[in-house]
Amino acid sequence: MIKHLTDKQIVQNLYFTQLLLLVLSLVLSVFLFNSPQSFFELFEYKNLTFIYYGIGVALLVIIVDFIIFKVSPSDLVDDGGINEKIFSKRSILHIIFLTALIAFSEELLFRGVLQTNLGIWIASIIFAILHFRYLSKWLLFIMVVTISFLLGVVYDITGSLYTTIIAHFLIDLVFAIQIRLQYVNEVKHDE
Repeated sequence: MIKHLTDKQIVQNLYFTQLLLLVLSLVLSVFLFNSPQSFFELFEYKNLTFIYYGIGVALLVIIVDFIIFKVSPSDLVDDGGINEKIFSKRSILHIIFLTALIAFSEELLFRGVLQTNLGIWIASIIFAILHFRYLSKWLLFIMVVTISFLLGVVYDITGSLYTTIIAHFLIDLVFAIQIRLQYVNEVKHDE
């Protein structure tokens, strides 16, 4: 299906999905949190250690992912070109904005709303299932479930939503920029 979408439609679908996640977070928070104040407590922080945890987790995931992608057969780690379609033609600034939006909206829903109220297991399973494009690729699916659970553990340890937002943002940003740079190099090589 994604192969038949135009570049503009892909970006529109991405923005729509992120908006949907934000709205879903707000609607669920009305039912799952005792008060608006308890929802807004998700955005409080006691100290800046969340930055170190976020960067550390991101580095760990990025290094392990790079190793897995290097040693695994390409058919096991190929997502069908979805990420390439999303990021290859975006400017770096647009990639930064998109990955920040994705990290914020997904972490608000999965860690902030779902994990806070339903627990790490349910949040991680829902996160993995909603990344349905990986369900047919067992290695990618295991990687997504593991990363989701790791983000959940770090959220439990730090109690800071900012930690998982930073980690998620950096992970997505590094891989999206890598996709963009590969595309630019291929275009230059073809000229």
